[in-house]
Amino acid sequence: MVQFIQGRDITLAQLIDKCGLQRADNEQFFVEWQQDLPELSDLEKQSLNQVKAEYLHLSRYQILEPVVKMVVLSPILRLAGFYQPPFYIASEEEVRISSEDEGTIIRGRIDILVFHPPFWVLVIEAKRAEYSLEVAISQALAYMLANPGNDKPTYGFVTNGREFQFIKLTKQGTPRYALSYTLSLNRGDDLHTVVKVLKHLTDLISNS
Repeated sequence: MVQFIQGRDITLAQLIDKCGLQRADNEQFFVEWQQDLPELSDLEKQSLNQVKAEYLHLSRYQILEPVVKMVVLSPILRLAGFYQPPFYIASEEEVRISSEDEGTIIRGRIDILVFHPPFWVLVIEAKRAEYSLEVAISQALAYMLANPGNDKPTYGFVTNGREFQFIKLTKQGTPRYALSYTLSLNRGDDLHTVVKVLKHLTDLISNS
């Protein structure tokens, strides 16, 4: 009998067990979030400082996912260039993936999907402010495994508005993934680094 699991309920242990997912132990597997990052203009830095100030102001009250998308995600995706050619964006994209033995089907909806037809570029999961990123990481990885393309890496980006983390997944042979460090809106210029990484990904994908 086939078991159905909602993506929002999936755990990393289940992905490892049912999909053969492995964590990459090679530090060179995911260097895109650390190396060759572009510089930001003074205007871009000012825009990000405004995003930070607006989020901190609004966080006096409970911040839900729609507010995280509107206040934080929307401006940083625009600054990174994901609203311009050759990229497109879809919201609530429905996905499903079967386990290796086809005994389990994981299904759900991606919060935001950035794609460069026909390839998926970036799977984004946004959670409410009090949620841990651990939940979002497992969910994003499940959806990234559903990417129909196997020859290019897929990137993930998870945030609760205050914290940010990047994911890389490759599917050639055994699916492997790696995570960036957790970046924080409250720590120095980490929000600037988030946009630098996103800009670097746009350049890599546009020129590949």
